[in-house]
Amino acid sequence: MLNPESNPPAPEDRENLDFLREIVKRDNLCGLYGGRVVTRFPPEPNGYLHIGHAKSICLNFGIAREFGGVCHLRFDDTNPETEDMKYVEAIMRDVRWLGFDWQDKLFFASDYYERLYEFAVRLIKDRKAYVDSLSEEEIRQYRGTVMEPGRESPYRSRSVEENLDLFARMRAGEFPDGAHILRAKGDMGARNMKMRDPLLYRIRHATHYRRGDDWCIYPMYDFAHPLSDAIENVTHSICTLEFENNRAIYDWLLDNLFPEPRPHQYEFARLNLDFTVMSKRKLLQLVEEGLVAGWDDPRMPTIAGLRRRGYTPEGIRLFAARIGVDKANSRVSMELLEDAIRDDLNARAPRVMAVLRPLKVTITNYPAGKVDWLDAPYWPRDIDKEGSRLLPLTREVYIERTDFSENPPAGWMRLQPGGEVRLLSSYIIRCEEIVKDPATGSVIELRCTYDPDSPGKSTGTKRRKSTAIQWVSAAHAAPAEVRLYDRLFTVADPEDVPEGKTFKDHLNPDSVNILRGCLLEPGLANAPAGERFQFVRHGYFIADAADSRPGALVFNRIIELRDTYKAGKGAETDKAAAAPAKPARRPEERKEAAPVAAGRTSDVRARARAANASLARRYEDYVSVLGLSPELADVLTGDAAVADFFDAAVAVHPNARAVANWTANEVMSGLKGRTLSELSFTPADLAELVRLIDQGTITTAAAKTVFGEMLAGVGKPQEIVARLGLDKGLSDAELSAAIDAVLAAMPDKVEQYRAGKTSLLGLFTGQVMRATGGKAGPQAVQELLKRKLG
Repeated sequence: MLNPESNPPAPEDRENLDFLREIVKRDNLCGLYGGRVVTRFPPEPNGYLHIGHAKSICLNFGIAREFGGVCHLRFDDTNPETEDMKYVEAIMRDVRWLGFDWQDKLFFASDYYERLYEFAVRLIKDRKAYVDSLSEEEIRQYRGTVMEPGRESPYRSRSVEENLDLFARMRAGEFPDGAHILRAKGDMGARNMKMRDPLLYRIRHATHYRRGDDWCIYPMYDFAHPLSDAIENVTHSICTLEFENNRAIYDWLLDNLFPEPRPHQYEFARLNLDFTVMSKRKLLQLVEEGLVAGWDDPRMPTIAGLRRRGYTPEGIRLFAARIGVDKANSRVSMELLEDAIRDDLNARAPRVMAVLRPLKVTITNYPAGKVDWLDAPYWPRDIDKEGSRLLPLTREVYIERTDFSENPPAGWMRLQPGGEVRLLSSYIIRCEEIVKDPATGSVIELRCTYDPDSPGKSTGTKRRKSTAIQWVSAAHAAPAEVRLYDRLFTVADPEDVPEGKTFKDHLNPDSVNILRGCLLEPGLANAPAGERFQFVRHGYFIADAADSRPGALVFNRIIELRDTYKAGKGAETDKAAAAPAKPARRPEERKEAAPVAAGRTSDVRARARAANASLARRYEDYVSVLGLSPELADVLTGDAAVADFFDAAVAVHPNARAVANWTANEVMSGLKGRTLSELSFTPADLAELVRLIDQGTITTAAAKTVFGEMLAGVGKPQEIVARLGLDKGLSDAELSAAIDAVLAAMPDKVEQYRAGKTSLLGLFTGQVMRATGGKAGPQAVQELLKRKLG
């Protein structure tokens, strides 16, 4: 059922079996099922699978494989209004991609409708079920509360004959939706409210994607699920904890309809992963409102999204194995998933060079027209793989803009005026001259000399130790678009929101940064879709498989390197890059940047204020004098460095609330393991950015683009605005044309809006903002949209 490179250990050889495997082992030892082990993965085909489903898939297929059993793939398709064959196909594709094979064990609950109907009839004849005619609201009222028992329906005493007649007429389509419902005779005083006469069948005049209009009554999940397990001779029905209370219905039905040994249900903790949501309903909301670019958006936690992002099935299975199985719900750190993906990609992705923010370098003493083809290895020395490629060196090359500093801080190990670096797998160059744009003062070119005696070996000359930096030949580089994906939400638990807010208020506005004009080494020009690489000192990337533009070369960032290995993190990183490759250090040996307030909990920040009178005083002043919310003041005063940064910015531009929001949200999330002192911009730069917004020079959306450039160290706010043309606002005619184009591309959504679904205004606004590059103000966009939409 899984096609691994090696066979898994036998259960008896595994150390510390989890509680589910202990149960299966116990049942086998006592011969409960005659040595059979049958599990199942039973999705409802009403959406795309996500990383939480991946854990369940690995668990169910894994247990069956380890115990020599089988795992069924069964679609619990009992809701005709939400299910579709496209979801069936997508789920099958995802399960196969994860590496599992159900062989000939593909089933559908809809194939059991006749048998399920017969079981319902049997319960009626046994006086264990009845047709109820209460309305949905009346059923809710009769059910009682957790503190009060329910009341029996006045229709509970109907005779067997009357119930059989009504149920048959329900089946024949005589009644409208909601007129009647079949219920089990449970216990209306049960503490478990699921057992207060649970619902078994409801009327739905809807076309089923497989059965067409054959049926107009459909079994409830709690009825169809256990009986489908029993029909398929499943032994261990493994599901997540939210179905723990449903187990009483599961047992009641099977005890009344099937002899032992019958299936038994066991629950484990669902996966709650930080910085994302697992609700299908909420994921659908993100898709339908245009907040993401579809189910396979690389920021989505769907398996389709993870696949397009570049995650590997092996990495996801490794993650599932590492987090294990538990009985209590808890949150899982995103770092655990990211570490598993990195560990898998480390030995899978060849190392190549990419320059994402190019800065031109002319090697003045290198002969014009000469091309030197240099051999460069794909793999570091600590990975037991061979392979290399030839890279062309020419007089003009491009380096990463962040690898040069005109006024470097102490300990700078990369290029600076008069300084030297090695071009990776090439020569040492020295910066002799800087060329600047006369209009903006930005550095646009470096003129350097190279040491022809320095390719990959000691020159005999004692030099100051420096790093090795990536580069590409100007004449040979492949232009590309690179998408830098980050976490979709800004907080670990997006569903923990105050009253009046929703999970969408925590969406990360910087979850994708699209860089155009990137330059890659020439061998990547024809990289096949789905091919993965490590862009040296940038992270792991994949050639995008979904971009259909002719000739487009697009790479998605799968994941960043661990902080210790990122460029721009100080001298330690530079030394690591310049030195010969060594085995990776153990995690406990790595130095981590000191955390700042945003990385702490509120309790820790409160303790910091209790120990520091200055921080405590500033907290009070921020709330009472500056008018900040207690939550903002809390984040800003949990660390003296953060408070100092904020105070310095407010001193330059006194819009305290705006500066506080940018500091707490954008600056803190942009640190990524760095300290504030390591940022490439100053508090005054942040204040200048806020001033540009307040003056109406740029929109907030455009400011996010400018801030991304500031984080990358490529200029001051005003310079970036001028370079990107963000200060050139849209004319009324240009904005009107952009809105017309967006609406013309979404005729179905326009029709829905005009029919009353006014929540789509946010979708239209976002699409126009995206189409105009953030140059249009959202208020102006919405006003014009409303006029055009009537």
